[in-house]
Amino acid sequence: MIRLARENDLELAAKIYDDILDLEEETISYTNWQKGIYPTIKDAKKAYLEGTFYVGEDDGIIWGSMILNELQLPEYANIPWTIETDRVLVIHTLCISPNFTGKGKAKEFVKFAEKYAKDNGYEAIRLDTYEGNLPANSMYPKLGYRYAGCTEFFFQEYIHEILNCYEKKI
Repeated sequence: MIRLARENDLELAAKIYDDILDLEEETISYTNWQKGIYPTIKDAKKAYLEGTFYVGEDDGIIWGSMILNELQLPEYANIPWTIETDRVLVIHTLCISPNFTGKGKAKEFVKFAEKYAKDNGYEAIRLDTYEGNLPANSMYPKLGYRYAGCTEFFFQEYIHEILNCYEKKI
């Protein structure tokens, strides 16, 4: 089940962020996130307070989180989007606990976002992912998302990355 987060979910979401980053320290870094910089419980709390923070839960266990809002990064202006509309929902910080990867949970989040977008009158979904995030860059086209281009980004003026941007008409 995917639902709006509750305040008591924030610590669990932050633990998932840390679990992902701990695993990436030992293996391969797909996210390019930085522990203690992004994402943190502060980011989860901000989204929670804005009513845009969602969690995935099965049998009382939180397995992931994402943010759904209309915030398009300034760098999105560099992208040649083909779906021209102001009714855009943006997926941010979609993450799955390492204990639940490979079980279709990211796809479940994306399908939820698509239904949410349709039910709320959005005409498109946009998102970005780090160019080195091979699982995400493989998944989005399989789910019907069009690669729209890439842009250079300096997150919090600290994390440099190239973001691949995707869009889908709803």
